[in-house]
Amino acid sequence: MQAQQAAYPVSALCRALGVSRSGFHAWQSRTPCARSQSDARLVAVIRAAHEEHRQAYGARRLWRVLVSRGESCGRHRVARLRRQHGVITKRRRRFLRGRSSYQCAPAAPNRLAWPFASPAPNRVWAGDITHVPTREGWLYLATVLDVCSRRIVGWAMASRQTFDLAERALHMAIVQRRPPPQVILHHDRGSQYTSASYRAKAEAAHMLLSMSRPGMPYDNAMAESFFGTLKLELMPDRVFASREAARLAVFDYIEAFYNRTRMHSALGYQSPAQYEERFNRLGYVP
Repeated sequence: MQAQQAAYPVSALCRALGVSRSGFHAWQSRTPCARSQSDARLVAVIRAAHEEHRQAYGARRLWRVLVSRGESCGRHRVARLRRQHGVITKRRRRFLRGRSSYQCAPAAPNRLAWPFASPAPNRVWAGDITHVPTREGWLYLATVLDVCSRRIVGWAMASRQTFDLAERALHMAIVQRRPPPQVILHHDRGSQYTSASYRAKAEAAHMLLSMSRPGMPYDNAMAESFFGTLKLELMPDRVFASREAARLAVFDYIEAFYNRTRMHSALGYQSPAQYEERFNRLGYVP
């Protein structure tokens, strides 16, 4: 009614909506109750946290962020206010991946069985390659992920999907983490991972190569899941102007946000860095 006052008489609006004129005028002069004022303040906090975490968190994660910052609120209240004020998480695009029939033995045995787990950091790694669209063409990204903490321990980018791309990501992981012998290194059956040079690099670090079954992307679901998360949160409706712009955005996402800040429900709503800190406090040595 308040929005339509300039176009229609108040008496006509009251008749149409079945309210009294005195009730409408009393509502206009009434100050918001304490609960409404508290909700308005909390909505502003929710919006700020929503933008800070790149619109990636649902109600449960966002509620945990608020509680960690000293806000006294319930999860259902956060969900209600998000819904009422249009605070919406970025939506993942659904798609079906075609798969071939089961084939013979893979190039390396599949050592990583579902449910994917690792008792400590630097015990099981998984990696894959994806592409990021730019106006200059694809930017290819290779990553190596620690299955225990979900941390990206190695990554590399290039304008072409070369054999060297996967090797540079693995080299970064080895240099940064200095893993013990017998780490399981799991990939799909891409040519970059079945090459002799990649095998030699893994064997020189005393790693155990593991590969998915033919036509079964779910065997490498953890690496695929990271790429889905990256594309959802970094570029849902975005094409980068250049490969260099994409490089900077991917670097910032992995090193500043994903590894150090982004909560994972599987890690007890901790970031990969926070989760690994628990092992450091217990005196874990790789």
